[in-house]
Amino acid sequence: MHIPPYYKRESWQRFLAGTFVGAMIAFFIFVYMYGQLYEGWIEENLELRAQLQEIKSNYQALEENNKQLDQRYQKRSTVSSIEIKITNQNQLDLDNLIIREFEETIKQEINEAIGKEVDDLSKNFSFLIRTLENKVYSIHNFSYQADVQHLFIKETLEVHIKLHPAN
Repeated sequence: MHIPPYYKRESWQRFLAGTFVGAMIAFFIFVYMYGQLYEGWIEENLELRAQLQEIKSNYQALEENNKQLDQRYQKRSTVSSIEIKITNQNQLDLDNLIIREFEETIKQEINEAIGKEVDDLSKNFSFLIRTLENKVYSIHNFSYQADVQHLFIKETLEVHIKLHPAN
């Protein structure tokens, strides 16, 4: 039995070349779409993990504070959560994941403020500012120092920070 030599015909050569090029293009489109979806999933996963960690630490701090308040029975307002906002996020040209990690690192630095009374923190706000500004934050070979632009002390401790590269 003899197989006909279709590979010598020009029409078959064009068909096979088109099939090969189409398969390559489809493969690259598939890899790109999969990469985009996977990156979105990783971002969402990291965000949920950060929220879970924050909620757990807030719960523990509030539980300890609640025990102390039950003993003293005072009706003073306390800090229940921390919000970090990086004001020059667009100028830094960093990935959202790295920005999120910087925010989490800064939150861990001042996590002791959760459960403290607002009056006590407002009296010692300069200590809180110095705590944030005197440290070099390093993540994925990026080292930055923080400048506190605004500090709002209420039930939610809101800190507006401007990052600049460390020397």
